Amino acid sequence: MQTKPFRIGTRGSPLALAQAYETRSRLMAAHGLPEEMFEVVPLTTKGDRITDRSLAEIGGKGLFTAELEEQLASGELDFAVHSSKDMPTVLPDGLFLSAFLPREDVRDAFVGATAPRLIELPEGATVGSSSLRRQALIRRLRPDLNVITFRGLVDTRLRKLAEGQVDATLLAFAGLKRLGKQDVPTELLDPRDFPPAPAQGAICVESRIGDARINALLEAVNDRTTHDAVTCERAFLGALDGSCRTPIAGHAVSEGGKIRFYGMILTPDGSRFHEISSEGNASNAERIGRDAGEAVRSKAGPGFFESWS
Repeated sequence: MQTKPFRIGTRGSPLALAQAYETRSRLMAAHGLPEEMFEVVPLTTKGDRITDRSLAEIGGKGLFTAELEEQLASGELDFAVHSSKDMPTVLPDGLFLSAFLPREDVRDAFVGATAPRLIELPEGATVGSSSLRRQALIRRLRPDLNVITFRGLVDTRLRKLAEGQVDATLLAFAGLKRLGKQDVPTELLDPRDFPPAPAQGAICVESRIGDARINALLEAVNDRTTHDAVTCERAFLGALDGSCRTPIAGHAVSEGGKIRFYGMILTPDGSRFHEISSEGNASNAERIGRDAGEAVRSKAGPGFFESWS
C-alpha cells in the first residue's frame, strides 16, 4: 500500500503545470485516490532559462527534459509529464514513455494583430515563431513575409504580439485550450496545408523501465489510439534524425485498428519539400513511421539535407 505521495515531475510553466494537473486528475479518477496522494514537483529547465536564442542554437529539445530526467533516473521523481513534441527521439538509458493521455487538437493556431488570417497578412509583415517547422511552412505559403525567431511562454509571446513586436504569431491550439485561451486564435490552420509537428497535442508520461508499480499505475491512463499515433510520428522523426534543427511535420491518425500517416520534410526557407503518405495496421505503428521516414529521406536525396546543417 502506497503511503507517500507519488512525485510528479514537470516544468514550471503554466502550460506544463496544467498538463501535470490533468495527468494527476486522470490518475485520481482511474485509481480512486485523493489529490494528496500526488505531489506535483515543478523544475526549471535550461530551455526555460534561455529564451533569447533558438533551440537549435542552444542544444535542441533535450533542454526541456534533462533536469526532469536526471531526477527521474535517480528516483527523486516517480514519473514526469511532458509535451510529447518536446521529447527527443532517443531517451536516456533506463527511461521510456509509458503513457499518453487522449490527444488534444493537433492544429496550429494563427494569432494575427494586423490581419485575422495568415494568407491576409500584408506583404512584408513580420511573423514570430520559435519552431523551424512553422517558419518553413510560413515561408512555403508566404515567401514575402518576414519570419523571425520568437520564443517565450505563451503569455510572453501574446504580450509581445500585443506590444507590436510582430504582426502575428503561431501557437499550438492544444496548449491554448489547456490554458483556457481557446478564443485567442484568429485562425486555425488546416493540417492538410499546415501539417503539425510530430506528437503535437499529446501529453506523455515518462517513467523508469522495470518500475512495475509505477508503470501499472500509469497504464490505467494510457490512451491506446494516441499511443499508436504518436509512436508512429516519433518513429518518422527518429528515422530522419529529427530535432529542433530540422523542419519536419508528421501526423498519424489511429482508428479501427488502422494507422494513416502523412509526413513532410522542408528546407528551412520553405522553397523545397517532400511529402509521404502511408497506412497499415496500428500494431505496426512504429514500423510504419520508420519506413515512411526512410522512404522520404531516400526520395529527397542526400543533397536536400545538407541545407539543414
